[in-house]
Amino acid sequence: MTIDSGVDTPESPGAAQTSLFSDTTANGDPAASPQPDPGSGYQPLAARLRPRTLADYAGQQHILGPGKPLRQAIESRQLHSMIFWGPPGVGKTTLARIAAGQANAHFLQLSAVLSGVKEIREAIARARQHKAGGRDTVLFVDEVHRFNKSQQDAFLPYVEDGTVIFIGATTENPSFELNNALLSRSRVYKLRPLEAGEIEAVLARGLAALGQRVAAEPGCLELIARQADGDARRALNLLELATDLAEGGTITAETLEEVLQASLRRFDKGGDLFYDQISALHKAVRGSSPDAALYWFCRMLDGGCDPLYIARRVVRMASEDIGNADPRALGLCLDAWQVQERLGSPEGELALAQAIVYLACAAKSNAVYTAYNAARADVEAGTSAEVPLHLRNAPTRLMKAMDHGADYRYAHDEDGAYAAGENYFPEELRDRRYYEPVDRGLESRIREKFKYLRELDRISARQRYPGGSRDGD
Repeated sequence: MTIDSGVDTPESPGAAQTSLFSDTTANGDPAASPQPDPGSGYQPLAARLRPRTLADYAGQQHILGPGKPLRQAIESRQLHSMIFWGPPGVGKTTLARIAAGQANAHFLQLSAVLSGVKEIREAIARARQHKAGGRDTVLFVDEVHRFNKSQQDAFLPYVEDGTVIFIGATTENPSFELNNALLSRSRVYKLRPLEAGEIEAVLARGLAALGQRVAAEPGCLELIARQADGDARRALNLLELATDLAEGGTITAETLEEVLQASLRRFDKGGDLFYDQISALHKAVRGSSPDAALYWFCRMLDGGCDPLYIARRVVRMASEDIGNADPRALGLCLDAWQVQERLGSPEGELALAQAIVYLACAAKSNAVYTAYNAARADVEAGTSAEVPLHLRNAPTRLMKAMDHGADYRYAHDEDGAYAAGENYFPEELRDRRYYEPVDRGLESRIREKFKYLRELDRISARQRYPGGSRDGD
């Protein structure tokens, strides 16, 4: 079963079995994590150090500082349904337990990874029993974004009638992953990665909990805190591993070198952090910051991003943000993509870095991107406009007899290879303009040419319509 009562002590052979739906610890406190029984088996340091009160809770002062609404709600025991959104190891589960304990509410926990509608119904049935006894129930759903729409909908009536106080935890953006109906009944709180100093304080508590059997050389806790990348659970796990490897009971720099061999920086392929970082890379290129662009490029590679994905996005940047201000950019990016495909890693990444730096330094224009979107909007909003007769093909006598192609002006036969005043749109869209070149890079020359051609159009219009009878002239 996947319903957890909030009791952290793991079951072991010979240990007393706890009821599936037992909601309180031995001392009657639903939020407190019980002290481990020496005979109950191993318990991770992070579980043993789980805070029981807000005073012991690390970080999140932007939502838990004095006078903040969430802190006031917890301290006044006036809980509401809420969503905790944040990366792993920042205290989402712990905060839910503390809130339930402060409100003297029963605490039930579901894991969306393993649960279904059956487990939801069982939890609701238990909550109804508590409600009949005059006590609230906090139903905590971990990884709530993994529930599908129907599973999320199953909570709605019980959140509305107060059967449960719903608290969901998610590492993904609730706007994309949760139903609007559930979001409308809950308040979203964004939890941030912990600062290095906050994690150091947690590690100091962990070191104290380990007792006299271990010590750490100066600077070691600071190094673990930096490598934990805002994740307190990861930091404590690293500390525990370092303790096991420490010779003579002292954690040294050499110990940590062995423990911290792998990169621990946070990168979630396909998750929010993935898209945040590619967004940062794109915006750095658009903002003409080659240094920042290189940093985010390296961050993504360090996190395990496929370089070919970055190559595809870089080609997109060349068209979206540089465009005709420097048409060479697109070719350079395509070449870098091909180099990555042919050479692979790590050699191919240098070509990608070259392309990224070029894009960041190049003249910028989104004129083509804007024009393309405007043209698409007209097409999607309009009807199937007829092709004007003079633009239609006329390969047969019948088509010629129907005036297909009649009065078409062949541009190469005109002065300057330009048929001034000619219309190439459907009549109802005549004179529509989408592409407005910017005054940067090559587009500044295109802009000057357009200015000249439009003046020719105005002269042609005055000659064809001396009285200014055509609309707009």
